[in-house]
This record gives sequence, structure tokens and C-alpha cells, in this order.
Amino acid sequence: MPDTAEKFLPGKFSRSGFIAFGLTTGVCLFLGEMLAAVAAAAAAGLCLAGTNLRQDRQSRPWPQLRAFFLIALTLTLIASLWLGPWSLSHWLYALPLVFFAMLPTYLAATTTVLLLFLILAGTQWAVTLPDRHQMMTALVLTTLLSAILVFMREYKSRQLAPLRRTDELTQAASREYLSADLHKEIQRSEREGTHMSVMMIGLDTHLSDTDPDEDIRAILPRIGRYLHSQLRDFDTYYRVADLQFLVILPGANTAEAARTAEQIRQGLSTLLDAHGLKLTVSTGVTGLNIGDDADSLQQSVANALRRAQQQGGNRTQTYSNPVPTDADVAAAKPGQEASQ
Repeated sequence: MPDTAEKFLPGKFSRSGFIAFGLTTGVCLFLGEMLAAVAAAAAAGLCLAGTNLRQDRQSRPWPQLRAFFLIALTLTLIASLWLGPWSLSHWLYALPLVFFAMLPTYLAATTTVLLLFLILAGTQWAVTLPDRHQMMTALVLTTLLSAILVFMREYKSRQLAPLRRTDELTQAASREYLSADLHKEIQRSEREGTHMSVMMIGLDTHLSDTDPDEDIRAILPRIGRYLHSQLRDFDTYYRVADLQFLVILPGANTAEAARTAEQIRQGLSTLLDAHGLKLTVSTGVTGLNIGDDADSLQQSVANALRRAQQQGGNRTQTYSNPVPTDADVAAAKPGQEASQ
């Protein structure tokens, strides 16, 4: 439950904030408070362009839009010290937290110090503002409290980083530990003379672009629980991409791993169909060969999964040779024509 709340509540708050600031923009326009309307519109834009609504908003133009709305909000609030309304200047108390939420820590700290200097200088000159001395004291205190909260967050993150081995959404092992764990399993297999295989599972989303991303992401926790229930206690699975998982199968040769992969593929297809998602699942399998290391095994199993999806998906593909390139196909045509 805490993981689910941490995953979905920020999105709900962002939607609520966007609606509230949008309504505030309309009210301010109706009352003729243009500066307040601009500030509310910029805040609504930050909620709309943020990554809490959609996790895929990391590429252009979303970062540029967030920077634009943040700059617009900051300049508008600073301008309110001279132009009014006075009540709008109290929004400045929230800016340090906004900076630390949207900017790298060093940049947020620099921007906060610069903002604090400009505000203190501005309030000294704006002698007509009521309660300006009380505002300055409250702003400095709020900034210090924000700095303490940010410090506690960073301290907690660093303390818990070594313990965070699982993906919160699917409970799969974190990708950061994949190469090290795979290297250990390869060494154990070579030392004990046993088999080892690797399996990669991927949803064929390119075959069904009509399914909403929200529905696909909502099914990921169930996929994680299904993998946990079907794998052996000493198997480990990792979330290597948004909709892809890699499984290490110690003691299993390629044929055994292929049978396991096919059973899991069919089970996941049934699970997706039961939840109304017209998606298929593909799996790729490769075994440990002489000279393989962690990187080559990951590359081989990724190629096997890619070949399965290129052949239409909804199948299990074992790795034998790398995926042929267009140059290889073109080079093979003259020989084929000669043999004919």
C-alpha cells in the first residue's frame, strides 16, 4: 500500500493542482488581477508539464516547458513586490521547495540564495508594502525550514540507497545490480560445471498501440507477482526496461529455459487477456557458452527477444546467431541467386 500511494498519489495531486490553479486563473482574469492570473497560469503549467502526471515526460519539449513555466512564475512573484497584489507575494514562500523539486540540488540551492537576496533587496525599497518586515522574517524562516526538509530527504535517500534492491512497482530486482549478480552466477556456473541460462520477457506493445499506457502500467505489479510465483526460489528477475524483464536461471540449459519461458509467456498472455488488454508477450532465451560474460549474455538474450518480436511477437525465441543486418542480407542474395 505505501508503494502504491507513493506511485499514484503525486499524479492525483498534480491533477488537482492543475484544476485548482486553472480555476484561480479564471477568477483572477474575471477580477482584473492580471499578474495573479499569470502566476496561477504558470503554476497550472508546472502541474501539467510535470513528470507526476506522466512518467514519459522526460524528453523534449517537456523539460523546456517546465523551465519556461518555472521562470515565468518566479519573475511574476518577484514583480508582485512592486506591482501588487500584496497577497501574491506570499506565494514566494513555496518557491524554495519548487526549486528543489524540479532542479538539481546544487542549482536549486544557488537559485534559492539568489532569489532570497533579490526579495530582501526588493522589500527594502518597496516601502509602501504593509508588514514587509514580518514578511522578510517569515520568508527567511520558511527558506531555512525548506533547507532542513531537503537535507533530511537527501540524507534518507543516501542511507537507504544500498538497501533499495527492488523495483517498487513490480518488486523485481533493480537493474543496477544485474551485471554484478550475473557475473557472480557465471563464475559459480563455471566453478561448479553447471548450466546457466538467461531469459528476457517483453510485452509486444508495438502490435497493439490502442491500449492506453495507464492500463499497461497498472498491470505491471500483477506481472511482477506472477513472475515471483512461477520462478524457483533461487531464480532472480530484474526489470531492465519499462516493459521488459530479465530472468537468471541457474542450473538450467537452453532447452529447459525455453520450456520455462514458453510456460511463463502463455501464463502472462492469459493474465493480460483476463484484464482486457489485447497484448501479446514474447520471450528470448540464451544459454551460457564458453567465453560469455555478463555483457555478452545480456546482448544475446536481448537479440533473441528482438528476433521474436520482429517475427510477429507472441513467441519464444532461443539465441543462435546475431540478428542479420541489411548488409548481411544484401551480401547473401548473389549467392542465393547463383545457387538457383
